[in-house]
Amino acid sequence: LDIGWVSPARAQAIPKSIEEGGAESALKVRKNNWTVGVAGGQLSGTYMTFADELAQVLDDGDNMRVVPMVTYGAASNLDDLLYLRGVDVAVTQSDVFEYFRTQRKTPNLESRINYLIRLPTSELHILARNEIRSIEDLRGKKVSFGPQGAGSSLTGSIVFQRLGVKVEQVFLDNPTAMQKLRSGEISALLRQIGKPIDVFAKITKESGLHLLPIPFSKTFADYYTLGEFTHKEYPGLVPEGGSVDTLSVPAVLAVFNWPKGHDRYRRVQRFTESLFTNWEKFRRPPRHPKWRDVNLAATVPGWTRWGVADDMLRRLRPQDAPGPQVASGDFAAFLKTTGVANANLTQEQRDKLFREFLQWQGAQRGARVR
Repeated sequence: LDIGWVSPARAQAIPKSIEEGGAESALKVRKNNWTVGVAGGQLSGTYMTFADELAQVLDDGDNMRVVPMVTYGAASNLDDLLYLRGVDVAVTQSDVFEYFRTQRKTPNLESRINYLIRLPTSELHILARNEIRSIEDLRGKKVSFGPQGAGSSLTGSIVFQRLGVKVEQVFLDNPTAMQKLRSGEISALLRQIGKPIDVFAKITKESGLHLLPIPFSKTFADYYTLGEFTHKEYPGLVPEGGSVDTLSVPAVLAVFNWPKGHDRYRRVQRFTESLFTNWEKFRRPPRHPKWRDVNLAATVPGWTRWGVADDMLRRLRPQDAPGPQVASGDFAAFLKTTGVANANLTQEQRDKLFREFLQWQGAQRGARVR
């Protein structure tokens, strides 16, 4: 049946950005003028979700275009940020930076790579067969460290090296690794991702699998913090009433430190200003709940915050210098509600207060909207 073209009255509107035409040269300039590339991670991972939601919140037509990129993962993202054309921002991990600085000895890394904000930690998951009761039991066994370039491929290598446990490393994509774990072809698999992972949460206790504990010690205190898995998060993998210790790795939204006046500097500058200006949008549903764990004022040891991000942060938080003029605007109003004198606070106390301030600010805005 030939119904012909849909009548204009019944047709759906075409997006203006697609409908607009013009000279080829003008279209090319317009499309690229304010475009920023963000290296995320594997499609199923939290880091890729962060990159995707950066685009959803910050995209503003021709004024700001954020292009999230599916990549090999956090470990290779720093490589991409350094060398891959079109990548301006990347989600990576603090231990990746340290590895490039101390092991790869990347020249002038501290001045070439800065950070915008510290993202939430992600946990190292070691999913093993039930006959494996400790990391020592994996000695000589075949273990998947995830795809090469994934965060787990680097973090896992560091962990096993420091514990002195030599395993047979394989680098499999996650679905293949899970299949081979169930069949017994490998003894364990690693994933570096913010808990809980939906696919792990659905594993039943009859599966013959469990999460392996990673004992925390001063061996790991330089890069990592203590994390844990609970029965509520993984009912089939953690015994009821118990918990499993693991390592948490701080994630970082990293940026290439383009020189001022460079074309890509102005793009990332606009991206950064928009990120801070629209921060509250990341903290509200339907955005990933991990955004609400971000403390904008949190620092990353060994890293330098990018100058534009530092300027934006100063507009939101009190100045570091002591005295009665430390706080102003909304933050001053918040301090009055707490009865806290800001002048003599430690950095940790400032960060905690700033996190509480963002929550208070969100509540105040919500009240005004209602």
